[in-house]
Amino acid sequence: MIAEFSIVPFTGRESLSAHVAHIHRIVQESGLSFRLTPMGTIIEGQPRAVFDLIYTCHMEMKGHANRVFTRISIDDRGDDLNRMDKKIAAVQEKLND
Repeated sequence: MIAEFSIVPFTGRESLSAHVAHIHRIVQESGLSFRLTPMGTIIEGQPRAVFDLIYTCHMEMKGHANRVFTRISIDDRGDDLNRMDKKIAAVQEKLND
């Protein structure tokens, strides 16, 4: 499973980079494959591990803000792993045709 998620705490501050860094440390420690992007984080792993990590990150942010908005987008294609790399390689291959 591949999931992209973003977590936005409603703190009244414009910059979120400190919050993103805090959550990114949790993602790094999870052992799942991940990519940090300008608009969110993409993670890949078994469904339970993916959902558990997103829940952990959401609840951690709730410790810093009373109101938190979490957006999740999921691409679930069975047990096929390393799809993040495969999907990018497939597009690059077509660009080179």
